[in-house]
Formats: sequence, structure tokens, C-alpha cells
Amino acid sequence: MEILLVGSAACITALIVSAWLMTFAKWFPIAGVDEFVIDYKTLIRAHVDYALMALFCVGFYGSGVNLPVIACWCVAIGGFTNPTIFTIAAFDTNFWEKKKWKVFTALSFVVSSVGFMWIAYTFIEHVIA
Repeated sequence: MEILLVGSAACITALIVSAWLMTFAKWFPIAGVDEFVIDYKTLIRAHVDYALMALFCVGFYGSGVNLPVIACWCVAIGGFTNPTIFTIAAFDTNFWEKKKWKVFTALSFVVSSVGFMWIAYTFIEHVIA
């Protein structure tokens, strides 16, 4: 289950990096940096999503329920890759038209959905037992 803490740490790191990118892009413009962030609103979506995923990972870890290791891996991986979709999209105006990103997005959603639903099922099992 410790992979959830690693996933949370990765999301927290990306959260801080995205915060600094947004800060430099809007309030302390540096030639090249502010032009690098093409879609500021999408970067905000990524920033918020990284925070939520970090909280989910910590919450699941701290729930006191013995969670399946594979489900934890799915949440940690999907929890990081889902916000990363928004991060990449913030830097690439043609993101949503590229097949490789559509495949990446689909895989990320599948992995995270499997992990989250498996953990939800485990929580229900825990309550019923």
C-alpha cells in the first residue's frame, strides 16, 4: 500500500511545479516561460487534479483498510497520469487531435478507473464484513 504514498508524493511535486509555472507565466513573466504555457486554464485543471489525486492517495492509505496492492498501483499510476493529460494539453494546442494522446488518455482513464472502483469495492467489503 506504500505505493499510494509514492503516488501522492509525485502528485504533490507536480502540484508545486505547476504552481511555479503558472506563477511565472502570469505574475513574473520570463521570456520563453510565459510563451511555454499555451493554455493557462488547462494548467489550472491539472494543478487542481494533482491536489485531488494526492489527497485520494493519502486518504486511501490512511483509511485503515487493507487494500489490494494492484488496486493501489492502479490508483497511484492513474492518479498521476490523469492530471498529466491536462499538463501536456496546456503546452500543446493540438493535443486533443493527436492519436498518441488519445491512447494515453484512454489507458490512463482505464487504469485509474480500475483502481478507484476496486478500492471502492474493497471499502464496501470491509463495511459488510
